Amino acid sequence: MVTQPITRRDFLGATAAAGAGLLLTSCSPDSGRPAAPVKSANSKLNIALIGCGAQGQVLLDSLTVIDGLNLVAIVDIWDYNRNSNVRRLKSQGLDVKGYENYEELLANEKDLQAVVVATPDFWHAPITVACLKAGLHVYCEKMMSNTIDGARAMVQAMRETGKLLQIGHQRRSNPRYVFALNKLVREAQICGRITAAQAQWNRTVTPDLGAPKHSELPPEKLAKYGFKDMHQFRNWRWFKGLGGGPLSDLGAHQIDIFNWWFGTTAKSVMASGGNDYYKGHEWYDNAMVVYEFDTPEGTARAFYQVQTTTSAGGGYFEMFMGDEGTIKMSEKPSICALYREDRSTKSWEELVGKNYLRASATAPVADADKVDVRETAPLLQYDIPVSFNKKIHQPHLENFFDSVRGKAKLNCPADEAFRSEYIIHKANEAIAAQKMIPITKEEVEA
Repeated sequence: MVTQPITRRDFLGATAAAGAGLLLTSCSPDSGRPAAPVKSANSKLNIALIGCGAQGQVLLDSLTVIDGLNLVAIVDIWDYNRNSNVRRLKSQGLDVKGYENYEELLANEKDLQAVVVATPDFWHAPITVACLKAGLHVYCEKMMSNTIDGARAMVQAMRETGKLLQIGHQRRSNPRYVFALNKLVREAQICGRITAAQAQWNRTVTPDLGAPKHSELPPEKLAKYGFKDMHQFRNWRWFKGLGGGPLSDLGAHQIDIFNWWFGTTAKSVMASGGNDYYKGHEWYDNAMVVYEFDTPEGTARAFYQVQTTTSAGGGYFEMFMGDEGTIKMSEKPSICALYREDRSTKSWEELVGKNYLRASATAPVADADKVDVRETAPLLQYDIPVSFNKKIHQPHLENFFDSVRGKAKLNCPADEAFRSEYIIHKANEAIAAQKMIPITKEEVEA
């Protein structure tokens, strides 16, 4: 049901904010943490990055272009990563220090306000808890932890310390996603009753990572930080006890979208997966998952697949399908689209006139003959008229730092993220058990 008519003023105000990366609402009405202002809302925040691997590099690219930040230090146990990044940042005029571990950081940097954690998953919980208890606000990459208990400990530390803990499900702050959910799905109800969802992230075959010559960590240091050898250190995502496998690395983002857009948590999960291709990996390489959701309109099912042996299938996306329309979302703008069912009673052209939709340049192509008399007519395609000229992770990081300054509420606080991460862990359990696993509302509360 549309609560209020859509006006041009509504649209212009929303899209102007979206273009600036400011159309950011909390995950749910009561899940954003209370604002926790620093000494001066206009002062620079002293921050540090813990973990300079592949994801740390991505976050670092955003951290160096966000105004109002003073990157004091970076932390990484691998001196090859740490030293090269210190040199690079100093060449850009940033006077940063390098530390081997977070204990050294906390012992030496007493003026920090916040840290960004991008280490292997099994270090997320101990580092995050220690930083929260040291009085710092924390932005931690997903997965929260490689275990449910670790994720719960993070939520508990957030509550006990009163500090902010944002989890890196960055789509929650993506202006295009926020606009599509709030304006198109919830307000305009453009899909009608959503009965199903589908998402995927497929990747081509890639060899395991190696290390540059003469850069290997000594065995005693690897053991100190929980790694068996250099191969495991460089490929930790494939090892149980260190990461959560493909559903953690790739599926975490998109399964979180299921929870977010349905506005509830899955009530069951069944899944299939296995070590079908790679040798020497502990986690499976391919997985297919089916969740079941109870919505106010009835049951909806969501299918997710992750393939690491093929890049086919149309990219990475999330798609919500209803009896009047379908919306397809991705961090890649060219994949996003809306499709109108012929039976829809809504005036999509009116929404085009109000700039809620944009007529697509891609026209449906039909064969001369139908294969089956029951074949549905090609769906009319529309585009989402929202764009933003920022790095993908930047709006989510900005939301975190604005919340630290007391200017916003977190878009994905740890207690909200826990509900999504719990059902991801349950999908891994379903693969191992080869059966459907029920999920209760009580158990998803941290």
